Amino acid sequence: MPRSGRRRPPGHAPARSEISEQTTLGHTYVRSLMRSQLRAALGALGALALLVGTLPLLLALPAALAPGRPAPSPEPFLWAALGVAVHPLLWLVARRYVRRAERNERDFTGLVEGR
Repeated sequence: MPRSGRRRPPGHAPARSEISEQTTLGHTYVRSLMRSQLRAALGALGALALLVGTLPLLLALPAALAPGRPAPSPEPFLWAALGVAVHPLLWLVARRYVRRAERNERDFTGLVEGR
């Protein structure tokens, strides 16, 4: 019987065996994934902190532009800032974070499976 007709069992990629055997190299692979995910999360957190941190400045802007007059009620500015500006930006930050996290996982899977 020719050998070409038999199927060979799939071999494990070296990275996969290193991870499953919990060797130092496997630990390094997993730590690298965790670091890249942490970098993505900290980037998203920094963007959110910057976005939300500027809201008080945005609300204080009308009073700073007209120092001699009484400050207008901040409610219209608050609703405009929250409803129009912040929510779409939050959505964009979240979407970018999810795409980056999925890319990190896809790259790690490619490394482990030897692609």
